[in-house]
Amino acid sequence: MYHLTLHSSNCRISFVWLNLYGFRLGDMILGDQLNIYGGQAVIEGVMMRGKSVMAVAVRNPNGNIELFRKELSGPLRGKLAQAPLIRGVVGLVDAFGLGIRSLMYSASVAEGEEAAYEAPLEWGSILISLGIGIGIFFVLPSLVVEAGETVLGISSMGLNVIEGLVRLGLLVGYVWAIGLLPDVDRLYGYHGAEHKTINAYESDAELTPEIVASFPKEHPRCGTGFLLVVVVFSVLIFAALGPMPLLWKIASRLCLLPILASISYEYIRYTAKNMHNPIIRILMVPSMSLQRLTTREPDEDMLSVAISAFVAMKSAEDNEGVSFRL
Repeated sequence: MYHLTLHSSNCRISFVWLNLYGFRLGDMILGDQLNIYGGQAVIEGVMMRGKSVMAVAVRNPNGNIELFRKELSGPLRGKLAQAPLIRGVVGLVDAFGLGIRSLMYSASVAEGEEAAYEAPLEWGSILISLGIGIGIFFVLPSLVVEAGETVLGISSMGLNVIEGLVRLGLLVGYVWAIGLLPDVDRLYGYHGAEHKTINAYESDAELTPEIVASFPKEHPRCGTGFLLVVVVFSVLIFAALGPMPLLWKIASRLCLLPILASISYEYIRYTAKNMHNPIIRILMVPSMSLQRLTTREPDEDMLSVAISAFVAMKSAEDNEGVSFRL
């Protein structure tokens, strides 16, 4: 049975925050690069994207599915944007823009408001979310380590490992805690529906709710894994800087974010292309396990929405129908 218990102001900030820090970025940034498909869970819906088209499907308060489809184009998809290392940052910027607009669009549809995908962004909520995220993930871990540095008396590498563990602990704690909220729990259900739909398509299965439901709710290209990779590489990169005053340490973390994102992207790109390798599959175990916190088993209504978004996107790209039944 479909139901909606959305509280707009609080949820929009929470969902924007999730998008800012990599929720489904793994699929979204790779979708344009490797000719594979991915997307993002949104409020009461799913956004799917391919190489040249994206589509958002959202269930409105009347229980009907509303669809929006858009061709992907612009300078972010030029040849220069595909260069190694540059493409990681470009992909994140592109994914961020699509994700934020899809979230805002879905919020309007889910609340029964007039929705326009190209409507002005709510920059107030975005900036608040960005500030909170930077404070929690980059400033707070540095402050914690700085406070304990004298007491611990360990090497720079050791301090960076501790800082990385603190950052990871905050990430895991946040996605677990916010998942206790009913609205976010439903978002995680749509996240699972998105994974199942893509898993089914990549297995050449018919896209029906009954068949798609049998596939795993975890996926190796999930953005949750991207966050995990960022944390691991941050330990190595930040350790190379050596000890420095607190303000310089915080500034260096922020300035090196583009490089960190680029390296993490190239790693994800490589693993996505080599999932047949047993060593790569072993390396993916932590990422797949972490997804248990950010996915839920979707109901049939959620699966129908995810399938609708995928079919709308794929049929536009291929100019032909895809076998499905709602």
